[in-house]
Amino acid sequence: MLDDRYLFNDNQIRDFIVNGYVTVKTNLPTSFHEYVYQQLNSVVEKEGNPGNNVLPRIPEIQEVFDQPVIRGAFTSILGPDYIMHPHRHPHHNSPGSEAQGWHKDSYWGYLKMRNHRPWWAMAFYYPQDVAEDIGPTAVLPGTQYYCTGEHGNDEAGVPLFGGAGTVTIIHYDLLHRAMANRTDKHRFMLKFQFIRMDAPKEPTWNNEMSAWSPVENGGPALKPQTMWRHCWNWLSGRERLHEKGAPSHNENSSRNGDAAKLIKALRDENPTHRLNAVDALGMMSDEASQDAVPALIESLGDTQEAVGLNAAYALGDIGAHAVSLLIDALNHETESVRRNAAYALSAAGAPAVPALEAALEHKSDAVRAGAAFALGEIGAATQDTVAKLAKLLKDPSEEVRQNMVEALGIIESPPKDVVPALTDALHDSDAQVRFTAALSLTRIGTHAHEAVPALKAALNDENRYVRANAIDALHRIGTPEAQEALLHFLFAARWCPTTTKDNNFFP
Repeated sequence: MLDDRYLFNDNQIRDFIVNGYVTVKTNLPTSFHEYVYQQLNSVVEKEGNPGNNVLPRIPEIQEVFDQPVIRGAFTSILGPDYIMHPHRHPHHNSPGSEAQGWHKDSYWGYLKMRNHRPWWAMAFYYPQDVAEDIGPTAVLPGTQYYCTGEHGNDEAGVPLFGGAGTVTIIHYDLLHRAMANRTDKHRFMLKFQFIRMDAPKEPTWNNEMSAWSPVENGGPALKPQTMWRHCWNWLSGRERLHEKGAPSHNENSSRNGDAAKLIKALRDENPTHRLNAVDALGMMSDEASQDAVPALIESLGDTQEAVGLNAAYALGDIGAHAVSLLIDALNHETESVRRNAAYALSAAGAPAVPALEAALEHKSDAVRAGAAFALGEIGAATQDTVAKLAKLLKDPSEEVRQNMVEALGIIESPPKDVVPALTDALHDSDAQVRFTAALSLTRIGTHAHEAVPALKAALNDENRYVRANAIDALHRIGTPEAQEALLHFLFAARWCPTTTKDNNFFP
C-alpha cells in the first residue's frame, strides 16, 4: 500500500490545476539513470527510435514508474486505479537541433474533445542531467485549457531543467516543445501517458483545504478563477455535491454585487476586467446570476479564450437557469462557442441531464456530440439516458459515436445497460470508436466479463491501440476466460529485449 507521505499536498495540486505541471525526483541511484541513458544511445544509434517498444526494449525503465514518489504523484492527480497507456516515446534531441514549435499531443493521429478535468496525464522522464544548453523540454504554463492559437507564438515558456531522474507530470493538453540543443550531447526525454479510470469521489492527495482559494500571485496573467475552482471541486469530489443540487459557489465569495455593472463589464476592452466580471457573476446569488445568463452566453465567444472558458464555468455554476440557452449554443456556427457550451453543460451537472438527454436526438451532429460528451463528464445518468446513448451506436457521425462510447465508460450506470453497446462498438468501422470502446470496457473492469469474446477478437484488430486497450480490458476483467485469452496472446507477442540484429541467439 502506498505511504501517504508520497502523495501531493494542496499546493502541489493547486500548481497542477493552474500551471498544468509538477516536477518530482526519483530516488533511484545515478548509476541507474546512466544505464538507461547508455541503452537509449545504443538502441537509437543501432536500431532507430523504438517508439512504443521502448519499455520492452529497455524494461528497466519500468522501475522509474514503480517508484513510490511517481506512484504518489499519479495517484494524487489520476486516482489510485490509474493505468499506463501503451503509447510511449523516447524523445531524442540530437546535437545541434533546432527548437520545436509549440504543440499539444494528438490522440495518436485522431481528434477528440479535450478534457479540462484531468482524465489523462503524461510523464516526462530525464535519464541524464538537463540544463538549458542541451535542449530541455519547455512548457507553457496554464495552456492545458486552451484550443486556439492565441497562446504560444514567440513565448519562451518554462524550460524543464533537472538532474538525472527528474520526472515532470503534465496535464495531457499542456503546450510543450523541445528547445534547441546547442551541445554535442544527445538528450533524451521519455514520454509516457497515463489514464484515470473513474471520476474522483474524494481527494486522493493529502488534502487539508476544503475550498478553492483564489490565486492572486504567480501563474498566467489571466486568472480564470471560476474554471480553476471547478477543477479543484471535481478532483476533490465536491462537484458530486453540485450534481445533487448543492450550491457550488465559493463560500467566501461575494454573492450580492451589482449585477448590472458586472454585465456591462463583460464588454470592457480590458480582458482582465471581463474575466473578473465573469468570476463575480458566477458566484453571485441565484437571483442576480440569472439576469446575467444571456450576457454570459454571449461571452462564450469572447475573443480572449480564457474569458470564454471562464464564462462557461460560471454558467455551469448558475446551473438550471442557463441550460436551455446552452443547448442552443451547442448548435452555434462557431466551433469555440459550441465547445464552451459543452464544458458549461458538463459543469452544470444533474440539472442539465434531462435537456442533454433530449439533445441526443437533435438533428445536428454537433449537438448530439456535445450532449454525449457532457453526459459522460457529468457521470450520473438515468436509464433512459443510457438507452439513448446506446442508440447512437448506429449514428452516422463518427464524432458522435466516439463521444458516446467514451461517455458509456464513465457514467454511473449498471454494467448490463452499457456493456452490450460497448461490445458492439468494438466492431465499428472507425478505429477511434473501437479503441475508445475498449478503454471504456477497461474502466468498467470485472463487470464487463460478457465482452471477453469480443475483446479476444479485438486482439487481432488492425489498429495497435485497439489491441492494446483490449489487453488492458482483459487484464482488469480478470476472469479465468479473460486471463486465458490474455496469456495466450501475450505468449505469442512476448518480446526479448536482448535480441537484436547483432545478437540473434546467444547467450
